Amino acid sequence: MDWMNQLSGLLNQYQGGQNQQQPNNNVDNDFDQLSRAAPNSAVAEGLSAAFRSNNTPPFGNMVSQLFANSSGTQRASLMNTLLAAAGPMVLQQVMSRMGGGGMSNAGGGLAGLLGNLGGGGQPQVTPEMAEQIPPQAIEQIAAEAEKQDPSIIDRVSGFYAENPDVVKGLGAVALTVALAHLANRHLNK
Repeated sequence: MDWMNQLSGLLNQYQGGQNQQQPNNNVDNDFDQLSRAAPNSAVAEGLSAAFRSNNTPPFGNMVSQLFANSSGTQRASLMNTLLAAAGPMVLQQVMSRMGGGGMSNAGGGLAGLLGNLGGGGQPQVTPEMAEQIPPQAIEQIAAEAEKQDPSIIDRVSGFYAENPDVVKGLGAVALTVALAHLANRHLNK
């Protein structure tokens, strides 16, 4: 745990998980420093703690935020991860519900995407397909994926540990929870 010794001073600020509701003003910079020095597995562990925390929004909401701030390639990878856990029918069901809710583009503009996902085997969402999916749908798909397979939180955390600049969009409270988790781990090693 060489990186923990290197970041000992930073982690000490977050010990005990204190001030999760009123995060440190430097939490973005602290998370950036951590994500550069720590292995991806440690960053993923902190993100998993943030996704599961009662102090942060629900998993689906946070994943929707990440999706909205991601590139097309990142969106496609996230979608493929979620669909592997929840199944492609979940996307069809969510988009169908959203199409009935006044999203005229959801039913018509995504017909090709939904058709491609209906075939046999595990379909793959491309970056172009992922760009057509509204973040609101991702929130529902992620929530359903979590119900069907709670370990999806760890897989999404691992994916975004490799993309820490996107993670900073989750906000100070989520980053503080992630840092506090790693600080407490540092204390207990």
